[in-house]
Amino acid sequence: MTDQTAPRRRLVIHPEEILRRRADPIASFDDALRELADDLSLLMKAHRGAGIAAPQAGESLRVFLAAAENPEDPPTVFVNPRLHDFSAESVSATEGCLSLPEIEGQVMRPRGVAITAFDLDGREFTLRSDGFPARVWQHEMDHLDGVLIIDRMRMLDRLANRKAIRELEQAVSEA
Repeated sequence: MTDQTAPRRRLVIHPEEILRRRADPIASFDDALRELADDLSLLMKAHRGAGIAAPQAGESLRVFLAAAENPEDPPTVFVNPRLHDFSAESVSATEGCLSLPEIEGQVMRPRGVAITAFDLDGREFTLRSDGFPARVWQHEMDHLDGVLIIDRMRMLDRLANRKAIRELEQAVSEA
């Protein structure tokens, strides 16, 4: 990824339609993909996210970034990722989303998961986590499949966030 100061893309906010679409696979590992990864990194940093998916930057493509374990390291890029080997145990935790500002809720997910993806050079790799990275990967994979945390959170949390969700939807319809 290159050093640039401002992203060329903007953060997409619910209820924009692209957030509900299944993203297309990446076909070319080229400069356009690197530019997208740069923008995702800048947007993630600017909005203090732990991860960000291409649909959140207006691109319906199967790529996401997740913060590295060490905050000094650049985020990890996952191209055409696949989740597998889910743990039998699930845990609930509070999740938020850059595309749903001010909205949080409890989401149940498998504690651990493995992920196989490609890097920006087209090299395949596999990682496994039973901690926070596993949750981030699953959250970002949901974005690639058109699923949001409001689809996964407990009914009680959906009700608690109903007004904030309605305000987001009205802001878009009035724009």
